[in-house]
Amino acid sequence: MKNNNPVLPAKEFADRREQLMSMVGPDGIVIVPSATVLIRNRDAEFPFRQDSDFQYLTNFNEPDAVAVLVPEREEGEFILFCREKDPLTERWTGRMAGLDGARELYQADDAFPIEDIDEILPGLMDRRETVHYSMGVNTEFDNQVMSWVNALKAKIRNGVNPPHEFVSLDLLLHDMRLYKTKAEIKLMKHAAKTSVAAHERAMKICEPGINEGQLDAEFLHAFRWNGMVPAYTSIVGGGENACVLHYIENNKPLEDGDLVLIDAGAEYDCYASDITRTFPVNGKFSEPQRQIYQVVLDAQYAAIEAAQPGNTWDDPHAAAVKVISQGLLDLGLLEGDLETIIEEATYREFFMHKTGHWLGMDVHDVGDYKIDDEWRVLEQGMVLTVEPGIYINPDPKIDEKWWNIGVRIEDDVLITRDGNDVLTGKLVKEVAEVEALMAKGKAERAG
Repeated sequence: MKNNNPVLPAKEFADRREQLMSMVGPDGIVIVPSATVLIRNRDAEFPFRQDSDFQYLTNFNEPDAVAVLVPEREEGEFILFCREKDPLTERWTGRMAGLDGARELYQADDAFPIEDIDEILPGLMDRRETVHYSMGVNTEFDNQVMSWVNALKAKIRNGVNPPHEFVSLDLLLHDMRLYKTKAEIKLMKHAAKTSVAAHERAMKICEPGINEGQLDAEFLHAFRWNGMVPAYTSIVGGGENACVLHYIENNKPLEDGDLVLIDAGAEYDCYASDITRTFPVNGKFSEPQRQIYQVVLDAQYAAIEAAQPGNTWDDPHAAAVKVISQGLLDLGLLEGDLETIIEEATYREFFMHKTGHWLGMDVHDVGDYKIDDEWRVLEQGMVLTVEPGIYINPDPKIDEKWWNIGVRIEDDVLITRDGNDVLTGKLVKEVAEVEALMAKGKAERAG
């Protein structure tokens, strides 16, 4: 069967390296370590997931590797330190690219054994004024980098010229990652399509008595079946659990009359999707549930409308806050006037988080939200989530009909030249649409 899944071409990675080196300049050097294998318990490992910065520049999906970019180096600018091929290791843990693969498959100009890095890398740093490296992420590797610099400093009398300055690689690389190319957007749309289908499936099979974990399992099945993995630990919270923002136990039975909130998204080729939907366990919203849900939905529509090129990062949040504050005021959950509620942020009793975050290779992706203390302007190629919510915990001051209603609705939004594109927009979220889809699922189960 032909595989039509989108892939990033090798040129995409080469262009990224070239762009980064042009910003670093001929007197700099870039050092990026790979992710390491993490131990789950004893000798059992977590599934390996490459460091996003390293993946972004190399597409090399192995641990124990270091990418080095040396602008205008005559022998080649892209150097990869990695593991040498070893038949015994490959028999136990899988195929390795090796030094030849690093050059032939990943376009490295030079490839060296990772064991030789202490001997070779200091020489590459000699006569480079700045080292572009993300200090503070990996303490062990930080110490290794400093040892290379100190080794050069010890040889100053021999004519060695060590770097004089460390520059955080985040300043340049993370700003690059914020703007998605057409090829990257194809990957994100592919992940979104699978995520949408998984959420539809969850709505259709949900019924009272099913366990949160059983719905969670449907997402894992859908993701893996389509060659993907979860972009983050899924949230499946019914009833009071929907009011816990990062609830991940996912092990309680779903009760008739409750809502269930599911925040789950697939990751494809290291690019994430992120969707939240809230729906009634029994397929029908109660009137209080519907009222809260509609406020959140109206707030999301307003926020998406505000996610336009030229607007600031905070404009969608401000739009959602206004709608939610007015809705809570109309329902009697807040008192006073709208202006005071917003100014004093009393709405935060029920809506305590921001309306979104950047989305890309990390589900909470990199990129500054403010520049010089001013909210960043939204531009073409940026992708953000839009996810307002209302969460009402039991409180003697609140009418019991509102208790344990937790609603969040989240979609992924691409900023385009003239507006935006909701990448996850095909997933139902109107009250009537949700109820109709759940009724269809119930009919299918009944045969």
